[in-house]
This record gives sequence, structure tokens and C-alpha cells, in this order.
Amino acid sequence: MDLNNDPAVVLKSRFKRVCVFCGSSRGKRNCYRDAALELGKELVSRRLDLVYGGGSVGLMGLVSQEVHRGGGHVIGIIPKTLMSKEITGETVGEVRAVADMHQRKAEMARYSDCFIALPGGYGTLEELLEVITWAQLGIHDKPVGLLNVDGYYNYLLTFIDKAVDDGFIKPSQRGIVVSASTAKELVQKLEEYVPVHDGALAKAKWEAEQVELNVIFSD
Repeated sequence: MDLNNDPAVVLKSRFKRVCVFCGSSRGKRNCYRDAALELGKELVSRRLDLVYGGGSVGLMGLVSQEVHRGGGHVIGIIPKTLMSKEITGETVGEVRAVADMHQRKAEMARYSDCFIALPGGYGTLEELLEVITWAQLGIHDKPVGLLNVDGYYNYLLTFIDKAVDDGFIKPSQRGIVVSASTAKELVQKLEEYVPVHDGALAKAKWEAEQVELNVIFSD
């Protein structure tokens, strides 16, 4: 009997909340829609809450609705200036308005234990690369995963390998990025992830900066 495929079995996780970066569009292919729903189901099966960009359209809408429908807690974080553009239709879960994109990313990172990128465009890529860079600098030691749906991120992974070969990224830091073609395989890899370096000092500095940031925005 395969317990991993039994919906009645709850898989234990080292995480509590997962941040998902994804497009505000569904893309042109059904495989992207299916992947978002699959990821939502996988988070529910492990009783993982979702942190995401706060919109109810595109892939972000699909994954948030799937987690909410399965009983998971959903936290959407979105700048006030984007709320009228990104949030359309009926939103689910908890929506937290922030001042700008910088605070949005800081809050998403603060609430989350790991990061997953579904297919998306410029915004998804920008959020993804920032948390990868933070891991490289030792600002955090949280796992970062690519849900490489039907090879969507192949060119990005090839670029990273090229950067390693040409000396712009250390070989040891190549392991910061975890990738898989299915949600189940990716989440399992993230569960098994071991940080490539000790970022304790940088992490302490980062957390102190976030406390200061929160004080500024609460005034």
C-alpha cells in the first residue's frame, strides 16, 4: 500500500507555511493550471499553510483557492496600490495590505519556512531570484524550489549552470535551487534540503532589520 497516495494519510512536514510565487495569468497551456492545483493539494495533504502575493486571478488564484478549499490557512500579502488591479472576484483567506513591493517581499519571506515558484513572468522571476540571492548571502537558510512544469524553467537552470561554469556562482551554491517536475517530488526535496552554508550571523542581522522595518511601517 502506497501511503503517499492515500488521501486519508496526513504527511508530517518540517514546515508550517510555504510561500508560493506564481503568475497572475494562467498561461496558455493546461499543464500550468494542473500544476497549480496539484501543488495546492500537496500543501493540503501535508497541512501546510500558504503565503502568496494576494491576487485571486491566474495561477495564484488557483493555488490559493485549492489550499483554502482543503482547509488550509491562506495569507495573501499585497501592496495597497495593486489591490484594485490584482484582486478581482472573490478572494479567500487572509489578505494583508502593505505599503509597497519591498515590504511585500519582506513580509512573505518572514512568514514562510520555504519558497516555491510555479511558472510565471517578470514578477515571479524577480521574487524568486531575490530569495535565491538572500540564501546565497546567508540572509536566510530556507529552501527554494522550482516547480519545473514541462520544462518551463529549463532555460533558467541552464543559465545557472552556465554561471557556475564561468565562475559567477560558486559550485556549492548551485544547490540552493531545488527543482522537480511534480509538486509531490519538489516538496519532498525541500523537506530533505540541507543549507549549503551557515548564515547565522547574516540571518540575525536580517531579522533585526525586519523588526526595524515593521516599526517604521506601523508608525
